[in-house]
Amino acid sequence: MAQPKLSLKEKYQLMTRGLDWETTYQPMDKVFPYDKYEGIKIKNWDKWEDPFRLTMEAYWKYQAEKERKLYAILDSFSQNNGQLNLSDARYMTAIKLWLQGITPLEYYAHRGFAHVGRQFRGAGARVACQMQALDELRHAQTQMHAFSHYNKHFGGFHQANHLRDRAWYLSIPKSFFEDAMGAGPFEFVTSISFAFEYVLTNLLFMPFVSGAAYNGDIATTTFGFSAQSDESRHMTLGIEVVKFVLEQHEDNVPIMQRYIDKWFWRGYRLLALVGTMMDYMLPRKVMSWAEAWGIYWEENGFALFNDLSRYGIRMPKYHEVATKEKMHITHQAWSVFYTACPATGFHTWLPQPYEMDWLSDKYGETFDRFYRPRFELFGQMEKAGNRFFTNRLPLVCQTCQVPDFFTEVDNPMKQSVRHYQWKGMKFNFCSDGCKDIFVNEPEKFCQAYIPPQQIYQGNAGGARTLPEYAAWLRCPMGSEAGDYYSSDDYQNWLKWHGGKDTTPSTAAA
Repeated sequence: MAQPKLSLKEKYQLMTRGLDWETTYQPMDKVFPYDKYEGIKIKNWDKWEDPFRLTMEAYWKYQAEKERKLYAILDSFSQNNGQLNLSDARYMTAIKLWLQGITPLEYYAHRGFAHVGRQFRGAGARVACQMQALDELRHAQTQMHAFSHYNKHFGGFHQANHLRDRAWYLSIPKSFFEDAMGAGPFEFVTSISFAFEYVLTNLLFMPFVSGAAYNGDIATTTFGFSAQSDESRHMTLGIEVVKFVLEQHEDNVPIMQRYIDKWFWRGYRLLALVGTMMDYMLPRKVMSWAEAWGIYWEENGFALFNDLSRYGIRMPKYHEVATKEKMHITHQAWSVFYTACPATGFHTWLPQPYEMDWLSDKYGETFDRFYRPRFELFGQMEKAGNRFFTNRLPLVCQTCQVPDFFTEVDNPMKQSVRHYQWKGMKFNFCSDGCKDIFVNEPEKFCQAYIPPQQIYQGNAGGARTLPEYAAWLRCPMGSEAGDYYSSDDYQNWLKWHGGKDTTPSTAAA
């Protein structure tokens, strides 16, 4: 009789768990030396429930179908000069920041999961990490393919790798992943699959990608939604990791709580870039950062931690600070980018009148009292021919590497700065959250490569001033950096549209 066809679950079990074995000529602890040194105790790896449950054969078929659909749309977008149908060329600043700051993180994630997938002695965990490593490599490639079309028509796309290791603002995402990749396997999976995927990915791939569609960027929208099905599986993996570890031994609870506290805060600080993209870089607005934070964290995140409370896990430390800061961080970040734009790889501008009204509507008295007057003053200076640029390098947080532009959560007129003495050296931080992370791991974070410090020491190609640093970045004013309305991108946009400025007159244009 013919053998009955195996179900997908049976085939998965045979092709993953069925191929595992206990080593004999070398002890298991020597073959897998890293999955115990964090102090995590695993009693039974067979309790691992893999949320992917795909064999390689099924995985490739599933992803190949998505690739066919994705590249058909990308080709159509390119052949029909889709770049001309964008709402406005200002939108390209968000895509430049994505390519410079976010796409490299996808490749970092690929490398990280390929590494830790070798470190788990449980077969299910190894297979799950292998699948996610493949996903992350695909995401990096599809993003670069989609953005390659814009490289033909706009400045700022051709040297993302050069900028990644040199631009001050890119040390923020870079340090996040280097911190994660320098951690143990359980901390890495918690940092990326749980904190990064659950907190950051939802806010990037949902509200921002919807904004890309609203601004005519079908290329970004398509790869974003193509990746979101993968991201959903990744978030499921992150939650499964946390629950699996918590169920294995009660001693794991305080370790996981520390990981959750740390990586929530690190992910939140990184989100300042994403929030600024949403509030200031989309000519046509969809959702404010404050609204997105309310939906994707205050509602979804709180529900998740209500579920985890039965394991003894509480809400991440300083989550209430993050919620209060949602009314301020994007305005403060854009002020920094606007004044420091000669030392970046993209263009900036002052909000148009319709955008100021939209920000007033979304942020109320917070924006009108603290930030509208600042932008109005900058506008007056521009008209008088005295466009304001900063002439100094900022104090930078030793942990998250964000310039210290945040203010105290209950006093927006006072800069938030924390200090800590360790081994005769003074370290600076932007918040209590970042200071706590340093105090717990000073040997790790004391080695952080802080851009302003290195520049003043002459380690940035010999640059010691902001103009010299900008030259080292290879981002000349006009074509790569500086004010948008005096840029090559803006002049080309006018030519392509017969001299017509397409800047929307309303947020919902």
